[in-house]
Amino acid sequence: MSSAWKTYQQEHQERFLNEMMDLLRIPSISAKSEYKADMIRCAEAVQKSLRAAGCTRAEVMPTAGYPVVYGERIIDPTKPTVLVYGHYDVQPPEPLELWHSGPFEPVIKDGKVFARGSADDKGQFYMHVKALEVMDKTNSLCTNIKFLIEGEEEVGSPNLAAFVAANKSLLKADVILISDSAMLSLENPSLDTGVRGLSYIEVEVTGANRDLHSGTYGGAVANPITILAQMIASCHDENNHITIPGFYDDVVEASVDERALINRAPFDEKEYMRELGIQALWGEKGYSTYERTGIRPTIEVNGIWGGYTGEGAKTVLPSKAYAKISARLVPNQSSEKITEKLLQYFQSKAPAGVMVKASLHHGGEPYMTPIDSKGYKAAAKAIETTFGKTPIPVRGGGSIPICSILEKELGIKIVFMGFGLDNDNLHSPNEKYNLENYFKGIETIPYFHKYFAES
Repeated sequence: MSSAWKTYQQEHQERFLNEMMDLLRIPSISAKSEYKADMIRCAEAVQKSLRAAGCTRAEVMPTAGYPVVYGERIIDPTKPTVLVYGHYDVQPPEPLELWHSGPFEPVIKDGKVFARGSADDKGQFYMHVKALEVMDKTNSLCTNIKFLIEGEEEVGSPNLAAFVAANKSLLKADVILISDSAMLSLENPSLDTGVRGLSYIEVEVTGANRDLHSGTYGGAVANPITILAQMIASCHDENNHITIPGFYDDVVEASVDERALINRAPFDEKEYMRELGIQALWGEKGYSTYERTGIRPTIEVNGIWGGYTGEGAKTVLPSKAYAKISARLVPNQSSEKITEKLLQYFQSKAPAGVMVKASLHHGGEPYMTPIDSKGYKAAAKAIETTFGKTPIPVRGGGSIPICSILEKELGIKIVFMGFGLDNDNLHSPNEKYNLENYFKGIETIPYFHKYFAES
């Protein structure tokens, strides 16, 4: 079986790459309404690829927003069913001037494909499409496989919960398999045991009723940008501990054993800083880098603007200032509770002379998967088979907002089996995906199905 898989993949490797790159050429940006036609075109392309790979049913299904692509290959209703989740939408590519090549013109360089969506998540979910083809064409399918590929993950999956609730029978499965995360490296493979939750807000500070001359009014009227900067700076103390009242109330502290396990993962601090072009690390005092990015909640400013930002100088005291702010959450924190705390905090910090308006963008809950589950064990065994090493369990720092809802509605556990890397520039210019990781994923995924069926 394994030799047949390997032979088929090698024979079709170039096509597998070209098909993935065709998908990357579609600018499926869910955050921008002007890309609506491209979103539909991408959904239809995913549907076509599922059918070509061996799905006997593949269709584009409507939601209140962008459609979901559903596919299935049922070989025997008595056999286990694996539900593969992924998303075909991508982040906006800006700032465009920092890209070395067009974000939707995939380029292969140094064994990597550079394009928006290459690792997040088109390249990763497409591994599962090609793994299905490998198993189908070698007559070795041992599980039923379903696909749920959505188009709104990058904007918080606002319509997927309703879709899942309305289609429980259609989506019925024994495990959910997701490749929308990273591993430490090909040399040190890992499996995520969970992802953080998310609370995303926008803050608007308004001062005077119009932009003012900074000489005539400066020193007499509050500057919204200055006020907003002060409010943001007040979110952390001198130890980079978050100061918002009640922010840590529900945090489940990691055990000594879990912290020890996290810190067993290889980490080269100097190489980490060199790759990022920084001279020092920053974070909450008392925690290592992997702890800060996995088991601790955080607050980050994702964007801030106001006043004059064009070429040259304009001496203006702006009327308004804005910021987009996100919090990453850990187990037992509620995105609803944290959002309320964030909104209250910024509104309460408004001094006389300005008005503050804070509003929610979207959120999602943290999620943990047990390492003693059949799904996790099957994934670990699959990676050990193809990598020759037992994967290290780690917590992912990113968020997949729909996870907790999927488990609640479908009553099954999620397994994170990502093949990306932390330095793949997700959400940044020059996003990339290593070709070796892409092909390694296609090689490994069939073993997951084999071991899960055996369990």
